[in-house]
Order: sequence, then C-alpha cells, then structure tokens
Amino acid sequence: METKLEKKTLSDLKASTVALNPQSSHSYDSAPIERVRKVDAQGRSYATGKRKDAVARVWVKPGQGKIMVNGKEWVNYFARPVLQMIIEQPFSIANRSNQFDVYCTIKGGGLSGQAGALRHGISKALVLFEPDLHTVLKKAGFLTRDSRVVERKKYGQPKARRRFQFSKR
Repeated sequence: METKLEKKTLSDLKASTVALNPQSSHSYDSAPIERVRKVDAQGRSYATGKRKDAVARVWVKPGQGKIMVNGKEWVNYFARPVLQMIIEQPFSIANRSNQFDVYCTIKGGGLSGQAGALRHGISKALVLFEPDLHTVLKKAGFLTRDSRVVERKKYGQPKARRRFQFSKR
C-alpha cells in the first residue's frame, strides 16, 4: 500500500514534482538569460566595483578613452605601469580601447586594491552598457569580485600568522 509521500522509483518522484509545479524551469532546459542594456538619462552606465577595502563608483559613456579618477587623470593617479595595465584590461579584452570615457570615485584601501576595484567596476559598467560583452568579460574573470581580504591579527601573536619565538626553558 503506497502513501502520498512514498514513491517507488525516480520517475514517480519526477512525475509528482512536475505535477505540483508545472511552470518551474530548470537551468539546463531553459532559454539563456536575456541581458538588458541599462543606461541613465545622460547615456551613462553605472556600476560599483570592489577589491580588498576599496570601493569604486564607476560611470561609463561613449567617448575618446578619457579616464578620470577622483578628479585626476588616471595616469597621474595610478603612476605604476602594472596598475595602469590592470585598469586597461577590460577594454583590451573587449576590443573597446579608446571608445569609452570613464569617470569614477574610489574610496578606501591602497592603490593596488583601488586599481582592482576600478577594473571590476569598469567591467560591470561595460556589461550594462553592452550586454554582449558579458561572456567575454566573465570568461576573463573580471565580473567576479575578488573576495580575498587581509587576515585579522590574532591576540598573543605579533601578526596574523607570525608567532613569537618558542623558548623551551
């Protein structure tokens, strides 16, 4: 004698779940997500990028490739070539070099974290402006927030992992 909750095979279970919720769609059998272009009244896309303790508020609009960071030219703000390379990566991978103007404000963290936050914000804003770039930038790993942060210092130790020298006597 079979009760309502008891099922004999997997096909019985599947039939009962489809009967309960016929309009549910699974990710493997549904159509791909349609991404919509998101632009404000001035023709800009806005996104927030984060890395370590740095937060970058980024606005992207069509232009000649001018990047302003906290009211300064980006090559003056990020003087190291490695940081400049990090910021240019989303444009070079998407083949959109010198096609967008970027205005951003960055708070918190150091220069390395700020450059990573700016790259994250630019990537997200580009996807909002041109949804077709999502696959390219996602494959490069620019849309994923790098969640690594500094490990906290523990009590009884000089640093997070460093310990005082052990003395047997």
